[in-house]
Amino acid sequence: MILEKEKKPKQQIPTPITLTKFYCQRISIMSKPDLVSRDYTIHLAKYTHRITFKKKAPRAIKEIKKFAQKAMGTKDIRIDAKLNKFIWSRGVKNVPNRVRVRLSRKRNEDDESDEQLYTLAQLVEVDGFKGLQTETVNA
Repeated sequence: MILEKEKKPKQQIPTPITLTKFYCQRISIMSKPDLVSRDYTIHLAKYTHRITFKKKAPRAIKEIKKFAQKAMGTKDIRIDAKLNKFIWSRGVKNVPNRVRVRLSRKRNEDDESDEQLYTLAQLVEVDGFKGLQTETVNA
């Protein structure tokens, strides 16, 4: 009588690369300062390409919110009225190709809100987009 060995599922052994990636993400999340403002250039044409004409401006607003959520790490994103008017300035289908946005992480004054911080997206008016990079603004 031959006894068969039980096959155990292989455990994934964490490699140094995955561990480093994990710890870097943890450190970056934990070490984010509360209040910070940064200027970003968002390439809206990239996000609204091949989108139905009647949905281009609403999609651009959604993409700005998604970009801000990823960049600042807050779920609560608020769009300034000037930025909204700039996106809609040429109508629903002719969205500007690029927009310079100042994303400011601020403390939430509402006691009832789940989030402690929110991000305010404001328009930064520039002459041209050539050579612009992400900048931290001291406000």
